[in-house]
Amino acid sequence: MNDRPANAFGAVIDVDGVRVGSRHRIGAGWMSGTTAVLPPPGSTAGVVVAGGAPATRETDALAPGRLVPGADAFVLTGGSAYGLAAADGVLRFLEERAIGFPAFGRAAPEHVVPIVPTAALFDLGRGGDFSARPGAGFGYAAAAAADAAPVATGSVGAGTGALTEHGTLQGGLGTASVTDGQFTVGALVAVNAAGRIANDDGELYAASVTPRIGRPTAGESADWHARRAAAVRQGPATPSAPNTTIGVIATNAALDVAATTRLAGAAHAGIARAIRPSHTIVDGDTLFAAATGAVRLPDDPVSALVGLGALAADAVTLAIADAVLTATAPAGTQAPAYRDLCPSVFL
Repeated sequence: MNDRPANAFGAVIDVDGVRVGSRHRIGAGWMSGTTAVLPPPGSTAGVVVAGGAPATRETDALAPGRLVPGADAFVLTGGSAYGLAAADGVLRFLEERAIGFPAFGRAAPEHVVPIVPTAALFDLGRGGDFSARPGAGFGYAAAAAADAAPVATGSVGAGTGALTEHGTLQGGLGTASVTDGQFTVGALVAVNAAGRIANDDGELYAASVTPRIGRPTAGESADWHARRAAAVRQGPATPSAPNTTIGVIATNAALDVAATTRLAGAAHAGIARAIRPSHTIVDGDTLFAAATGAVRLPDDPVSALVGLGALAADAVTLAIADAVLTATAPAGTQAPAYRDLCPSVFL
């Protein structure tokens, strides 16, 4: 079985100016982490929360008509509502660099209030210690590690303690990008969904988007149910309570806040395509969006906006596949990774 090359489906950093960093911890009761996404200055931002159990922060600040049209960073984190404290570290990192909304205008440009929308997934107790969850130190380290380099994926950052398939498979952090030659849309997604990511033959639902995702062999498909059943009987070492797919969409298009919010909404179709069911009452599915403004829309923008929505949905579907395909089963866990059950699939 060969490992997939880094960012085999592209990456959110393919949108110029976007940077990503992660921090996580595994062992001694820990299995959680945080990922920070830093968009370029001047980007607009939006968000759509479509799940019934979200854990979020600063989402209201992104609505159309608010004072600030963008965000200085986005945070994806484990730890459920406790993990939202990771944003405090990102705020400190940005404040030290005078990045944020100028509280007193030009009179005191060093006094800023960074806008850091945050979403958390539930991975409490996955490493054995319910109190082991990300805090401000994780956020600061993730922001400090942010770079326009290959994005670490799989069981890292916000995806470290993620599970899917009703808690019987490892989830993870994934990324992808797609382009129509003019506009580029990238996605970074942490997959911790209650729903399934594969059909009854073990084939990823996301395979419908690209031929680059292989199919399991006949033997792997025939044995898929039995191996899933065995995983369910064994169960995770701690209560799984799997829920929530969270992510960040970025595009080089020039969009206002309303259109950026609309892009986040369109991207949710990518979750529905790759995870079934999605957006349930136990999932806090949340997608942020950022538009850097590098490429202007045409004078008649309707068709371009429709196309951007389609690109965003594809990017999210591929990022979910990337998360599942690059995930590994950390030592001490009882839920296998997809690669353990279907090693024939191109990884």
